[in-house]
Amino acid sequence: MTETVPHRGLDSRGCIAREGSLARVPYAFRPVVVAARDRIPDVFGARLHSAYLYGSIPRGTAREGRSDLDLLVVLHEEPTDADRADGRALDETLDSEFPQIDGGGTLLVGHARVLSDLERHDLGWFLACLCTPLLGEDLAAYLPRYRPDSLLARETNGDLALLLPRWRDRVASAGGSEEVLRPLVRGMSRRLVRTAFTLVMPRWNGWTSDLHEMAEAFGAYYPQRAEQLRTAAVLGYEPSGDRAVLSSYVDDLGPWLAEEYARVHGVKADRPEEP
Repeated sequence: MTETVPHRGLDSRGCIAREGSLARVPYAFRPVVVAARDRIPDVFGARLHSAYLYGSIPRGTAREGRSDLDLLVVLHEEPTDADRADGRALDETLDSEFPQIDGGGTLLVGHARVLSDLERHDLGWFLACLCTPLLGEDLAAYLPRYRPDSLLARETNGDLALLLPRWRDRVASAGGSEEVLRPLVRGMSRRLVRTAFTLVMPRWNGWTSDLHEMAEAFGAYYPQRAEQLRTAAVLGYEPSGDRAVLSSYVDDLGPWLAEEYARVHGVKADRPEEP
């Protein structure tokens, strides 16, 4: 049976359709996914509740040697420092064994946090709509259906103003090499494009994870900033190690976007300090 995707990422009820599936994993990446599925229980044992894939691999858009392996691991309790060390070790092992991927990142969260009221429209939405079940019970069954509304916009990306001081510190302390600057450009570009998209998401009335589509959706409402976002989308996929780009993010685009976001959607609810 042919799988169909609703226009603009919504289902027939106007809710955000879950993106990605194991059936969409490109053939070259299937051994990586199998290895992750087999090793996660060995690494986390009885602490493990469930595990999920997200990102380009389950969406079917991953590129060999360029895409990373993104995993979300839910534990029965809040993760400890030892759990985080185990997660980093798993990432490093998979990255070293499989040339198809260019790095990886395992997010660790506690079961209760995923289902908490505070995280209902952030981490809960992320799991229910952007993550593909890999192991264990799918917590999406305990979460609501989500619409592309202002509440979702606020709780997913309404914290950019809090990030900017940390970004400035990272830029100031980073060396000048391409190897050091390129990951910063990639990460900040992606975050800014996604934030810009969710700024206009309720008006656009849909969902996409494609950075170019996000930039175009944003540009329809903010033409004066459209070219900046198109450039950021390109750099999110093909980053350069350009310090001037980072300076433009923390001194111009970032502050403007944070102020406009707060004006339109408000500020994300406070979260406890994370380790």
